[in-house]
Amino acid sequence: MSINLPILITFSAYLIAMLAIGFWAYKKTDNVDDYILGGRKMGPAVTALSVGASDMSGWLLLGLPGAVYVGGLGEAWIGIGLLVGAWLNWLFVAKRLRIYTQFTDNALTLPDFFEKRFNDKSGILKLISALTILVFFTFYTSSGMVGGAILFEKVFGLDYTYALLIGSVIIVSYTFIGGFFAVSWTDFFQGCLMLIALLIVPVAIFSQPENQQNLSNLDPSMLSILHEDMTVIGLLSLLAWGLGYFGQPHILSRFMAIGDPKDLTVSRRIGMSWMIVSLLGALTVGLAGAVHFANSPLENSETVFIYLTQAAFSPWIGGLLIAAILSAIMSTIDSQLLVCSSVVTEDFYKKWLKPSASSKELMIIGRASVLFVAVVAALIALNPESNVLELVSYAWAGFGAAFGPVVILSLFWQGYSKAGAIATILTGALTVIIWKQLEGGIFDLYELLPAFIFAATVGVIVSFIFPADESNKSNFNVFKKHL
Repeated sequence: MSINLPILITFSAYLIAMLAIGFWAYKKTDNVDDYILGGRKMGPAVTALSVGASDMSGWLLLGLPGAVYVGGLGEAWIGIGLLVGAWLNWLFVAKRLRIYTQFTDNALTLPDFFEKRFNDKSGILKLISALTILVFFTFYTSSGMVGGAILFEKVFGLDYTYALLIGSVIIVSYTFIGGFFAVSWTDFFQGCLMLIALLIVPVAIFSQPENQQNLSNLDPSMLSILHEDMTVIGLLSLLAWGLGYFGQPHILSRFMAIGDPKDLTVSRRIGMSWMIVSLLGALTVGLAGAVHFANSPLENSETVFIYLTQAAFSPWIGGLLIAAILSAIMSTIDSQLLVCSSVVTEDFYKKWLKPSASSKELMIIGRASVLFVAVVAALIALNPESNVLELVSYAWAGFGAAFGPVVILSLFWQGYSKAGAIATILTGALTVIIWKQLEGGIFDLYELLPAFIFAATVGVIVSFIFPADESNKSNFNVFKKHL
């Protein structure tokens, strides 16, 4: 796509608007609670779309349409798995986590909650949890920065390094300044833009007469949800993606931040409606690409959304729709940066270096942490072919298997012990890493499913061998009365 003035102006106006939200959020951020969780004052609509936007990332506008463009609607199974997992997460985890984290002396991060839930005086559980988050998210963030840089590179013809620098500075700026308020509100508007883009692009393409003719000539297998070569392992692997929701720190933090736990019902309905419509839109975009480019296949299937916007709209509208792709990427990176910042501030600095640190000091450390993690991630991302990108394929599995069973067992079982939680995290993370290196037969199964099952099983067994303290059981029973 060649650069022109309308695209540049529209694209720049969008980015300036995101920075303006960051400055607005700065004025509403008074203490470290505001910076990390927005003071637990977020409304249901912002919570819902923030969850969706930070979850879906560029996969919704690049990965899924590209997969459907090549393989047809058989790729929809991963979306079905995600829908089920997201719904169960909203239904069973959201309210309990919101109430329990405040009940446990206002825990602001997942590692902080684990420590207080199990009354871990040693700090081992918090340390293991924090290190897991920090390492995975630093690499995960770098991969997102690569995606943003490639977008700038393709659209504006910039050198990759300059494109990486520009994209990183924009995302870091509003996260650095405004914290959780900025991240949540930018996610809200980014979620709206992503939804609009996914709806109008396929409508515009299919309304063209030549594409209506091409649709009638489309291979019928493209419209089938079942592939001839689909196996049970393949189907289970796609559906298993839904298990990842229970352990994603950047999604769980949204549940923790809502103002009134009763609003989570409304938030769930908004969030799931957004997700259903967005996924249907992404599937339709992929089919629209298969129809429109039937006679001139794309070299890179994941660019189908970009080229469809060019084919269907003027540069002014195209610039805004291309910004939707950046929105998807930004909405995940900013969330990951904020989680990393929270971990450094609450789980390292306050826990190990200066427990008496003031709220103002912690805010300074939080902002410095955003900058530090972003710099490290950007340095890793300098090479777009870096091996770090391979970690993305199982980062979702890593968090889902390491933290998912811990979150569920912590919220529902009073007999779950500290030793069980530690064993769960280690088993989940190690199983994902080891399973990923193996191949053939059962090892072709997506690593999240076996790792989740192993981690939960080990956690239960270890909790029976090393039982929970009576005080923990008593606190759990008190917590249930607040539901």
